Amino acid sequence: MGANVMTEETRPARRPGRRAPEIRCRTGAGQAVPRASAAPGTFSPGAGTLGAAPDVAAAWTSGPVAGLEIEVAERRPGTAVVTVTGEIDLHTADGLRARLVKAHGAGARRLVLDFAAVPFCDAAGLGALVGAHNEISATGGEIVLAGVRPAQLRLLRITGLHRLFTVHADVAGALAGQGSPTGSR
Repeated sequence: MGANVMTEETRPARRPGRRAPEIRCRTGAGQAVPRASAAPGTFSPGAGTLGAAPDVAAAWTSGPVAGLEIEVAERRPGTAVVTVTGEIDLHTADGLRARLVKAHGAGARRLVLDFAAVPFCDAAGLGALVGAHNEISATGGEIVLAGVRPAQLRLLRITGLHRLFTVHADVAGALAGQGSPTGSR
């Protein structure tokens, strides 16, 4: 038989009603595979591109985050208007969170996020907003959303996040501190 042998194994179930895996591959089980950036013959966890941690420094520099533009459009005492342009998804969410925390760290207690140019925001994007909110609110800051599209507003309502973020129809309303169309806060 060859080195890559697939066998059927029958093992007792861990709990009644559950079946154990029936087919197991024995090739390379438990063996460390060297990565390209490691020294020949050595194993380095997290080395290379596949398992490496994201480059945090890149998320803190100005300019686009792979498919997402994040710019501070206006600064007022204690407030910054952050214009977000592009889709917020798994690939851009961490960069958004890092930039929001950086903007708050630069002195803006209140961040007004202009979402007028955001056509799509998935669960990862919502998670980034919540993560940024948690970090910013821990030091007395707040995030306010403006220009949120109807589909995204529906998602905020479904998830209950309209109670976490004050949502305004536009940036002017957010800067004026007018009431939220979502009825939050």
